[in-house]
Formats: sequence, C-alpha cells, structure tokens
Amino acid sequence: MKSKRITVAAVVALTVLSFRAASAGTTSARVADAPSRFAKIDGVRVYYKSYGTGRDALVFVHGWTCNMDFWRGQIPAFESRTRVIAIDLPGHGQSDKPHVDYTMDYFARSIEAVLRDAGVDRAVLVGHSMGTPVIRQFYRKYPNKTLALVVVDGPLRPFFDEATIAKLIEPLRGPNYKEAASQIVGGMLAPVSSPALREEIKSAMLSTPQYVAVSAMDGMASKAIWTNEKINVPVLAIMAKSPFLPADNEQFYRSVAPNLEYHMWEGVSHFLMMEKPTEFNEALAAFLMKNGLLKK
Repeated sequence: MKSKRITVAAVVALTVLSFRAASAGTTSARVADAPSRFAKIDGVRVYYKSYGTGRDALVFVHGWTCNMDFWRGQIPAFESRTRVIAIDLPGHGQSDKPHVDYTMDYFARSIEAVLRDAGVDRAVLVGHSMGTPVIRQFYRKYPNKTLALVVVDGPLRPFFDEATIAKLIEPLRGPNYKEAASQIVGGMLAPVSSPALREEIKSAMLSTPQYVAVSAMDGMASKAIWTNEKINVPVLAIMAKSPFLPADNEQFYRSVAPNLEYHMWEGVSHFLMMEKPTEFNEALAAFLMKNGLLKK
C-alpha cells in the first residue's frame, strides 16, 4: 500500500512539472488556433472552440461579462493531455446576444448544447465566478454527464444578502450603466498588480451589452439556484482570500460537496487563473490526476 501511494504521488509530481513547462509558453494566440464552431440552443448560436479528441472533455466556463479568452493561460497546458473545450456563453464574446432571460439554467443548457454538438458525453466543468453557479446548475440537470466540478473563486451560496444584492444591481439598470459597471469591475480588479491585465479585463467585461449583464446578474440573484443539494462528484475549489468571504466558507462548501479539495490563495484577485496560470494549472492537473481524470 505504501509503495502504491508513493507511485501515485510520483505520477502526480511528474504531471505537475509537465504542466509547469507547458504553462510557461502560454500565449493568447494559441486560443485562436482551433477552428471556430457554433452550437445552437433555441435558435441562438453558442460559440466554442474544441481542442483534441475524445468523448470526455475538460470544459472551461467564464464568468459574468467575460469570455473564453480569460482561459488562455489554461488551454495550451491541458490540450495535449485531454480534450479541451472553451465556451462563450450566450450574450458573451462571439456568441449571439438575443434579448432573453440570461438565467443560470439557460447557460447550463447552452453548455449541454455545445457538448452535444462537439460529440462529448461527459465533462469536467471549470467555472470561474458566475461560471460556478452555471456549472452547478449543469450538474443538477445533467448529473450523468458531469465527471467533476472546479470552482474558481465562485459561490456555492450567495456572497451577500438579498438587500445588498438588490442595491448592487439597481445602478446597472439605468442610463449610467457604464459608470456603475466600471465601479463594480474596478473593485474586482483592485488587487491585480499588472496595469495591462487590469485594462484588458475591464475592457472585455464592459463590452458585454447592458441587457445581458443585468439579466445575468438577476439570474445569479434568483433564489431558485441556491438550494443545497449535495454535489456527489469530486469538486476542486480555488478561492482568492477576501474579507467578503464568510468565515465558515470552507465548512459550508464541504457540507455541500463531500468530496471537496479546497484551496484559499493569498495575494491574488478574483481573476487568479490569469494572474497565476502556472500555479493554477498545477493545482488543476494534480486534482485531475488524483481522481483519474487525466491521461498519464
């Protein structure tokens, strides 16, 4: 038994080292290499890119008003070891932007439409920020298609009470949307040390249409998505240390996800996978290897 544990540890260590090397050469140009593809949901085109082959895939789901390019530091590190899919959720990036309700359920169905179009049966879903309630809703609807969930500084319960959430959303509804959204995004970006990265993220997020941003925020505020059913697949959570996180955050996450690996990182912002891609890729690779979800 001891020998087996040592062997597994050695394999994980070698995998982490290989991902460190891959991450070192990461560029946004690599994200553009795969052909552009579109799936459809209710007649709406959902933009995605697929790397590699296979019926199982590692699927990257961006956050509120973001797009697939936020995962550019991850795709080159994983595409040689597993099939990888990156998605622009409806209303975001290069997907269509209809005037519809952008609920977490709608986003989850759009992911399932992408998987069907790509010929994928099961997925490890990685969700950043709003992507977390999106992938959790996917798990609720399609448990047999879900291999594992990866929470990237995202919530398994509301971060704020209803009154605070309402106060946060209300300024986004009016004519001063750009100013209100800029303040919200600026608060998220305050800890980011790179001015270039701050400007890039802010520009991308503020390019999302107001009606999409407001509707998606309403979708996150819906009580319907904050029920506490157990998540019975492996879960990795990588959180950014913040005064806004409740003191019992890890305890609560474990109550919902019994098979949870939990990390709290210091010195990073909400966009930790962009700030520290090498460290993020190492943690994700180790989790996938530990759970038999990555090729050796």
